[in-house]
Amino acid sequence: MKLRLHFVVDPMGWCCLSVVFGIWLYNTVFIPKLILLPHYHQGHVPWALLLCYYGASLFCLTALVRASTADPGRIPQDPHIPHAERDGWELCNKCNLMRPLRSHHCSRCRHCVRRMDHHCPWINNCVGEDNHWLFLQLCFYTQVLSGFTLLLDFCQYYYLDPLTHTHQDSFCVRHELALLRVSTFMGLLMFGGMSSLFYTQLNGILTDTTTVEKMSFFQTPERSPGGRPWQVSLSEVFGTHWKLLWFIPFRIRQPLGGAKYTRIHV
Repeated sequence: MKLRLHFVVDPMGWCCLSVVFGIWLYNTVFIPKLILLPHYHQGHVPWALLLCYYGASLFCLTALVRASTADPGRIPQDPHIPHAERDGWELCNKCNLMRPLRSHHCSRCRHCVRRMDHHCPWINNCVGEDNHWLFLQLCFYTQVLSGFTLLLDFCQYYYLDPLTHTHQDSFCVRHELALLRVSTFMGLLMFGGMSSLFYTQLNGILTDTTTVEKMSFFQTPERSPGGRPWQVSLSEVFGTHWKLLWFIPFRIRQPLGGAKYTRIHV
C-alpha cells in the first residue's frame, strides 16, 4: 500500500495553483479575523460556527493538496498486461506505450492516464481514475467554503450585532469594507464556477462519459451500460460503498472489486 505522489513541471500550472491557494488563504485568514473571531469574543456567534468554518477550510485545503499531488493513474513504462485483458489494451501513437482502453495521452504531463477526464491547470494535474474522487471533493468543499464566506459577508452588514470593542488602528478594521468586497467577489466567482464544474463532473460520472470523450464525441463499447444506480457509479469513483467516506479527503482510496480499469489505489 503505497501513497504515490505526482508532480507536474508546468510553470503556468504552478501559477494557477498559487492563485487557488491564495484565495483559500485570504478567506481563511481575513474572514475569521474580520467577522468570526471578533463576534465570537463578544458572544455574538457560537463556537460551533467557528469550528465549522475552520473545518470546511481544512477539508478544502486537504482536497486541494491531495488532488494536485496524487497520481491520476499514470501508465507505467512497462505495464503488466494480464493475458485475459489484452483485447482491452491499445497502443498510444504519441508515447508508443500500451494502455487500457479509455486512457488518454496528456500533452502537458506527457504521459497516458487511465480513464483521463481532463487536465486541470488549477490543480496543476490531470484528473484521472485514481484522483477523480479528490477532485470531486475539492469542488464540493470549495462550494461549501465559498457559500459559507458569502453568508458571513452578508451577515456582517445585515444580521450580526455591531462590534463594541475593536482596535480602530488595526489594518483589518481600517480596510474592512475593501476586504469584505474582495471576499464577496471571490466568493461569488468561486461558488458559481465550482457549482457549474461540480454539476458537470457528476453528470459525466452518472452517464459514464469523461470530459475528453464529450469533447471528441468518442464512443467505446467498453463503457458501462446505462441505467446503473447512481450509488454504483459514485461508489466506483470513490472506491467505497460507505457514503460517509465519500466526504473524507484524508483516507486511502482502494478500488472496488468490480471496477474495470482500476489497478492501483491512491
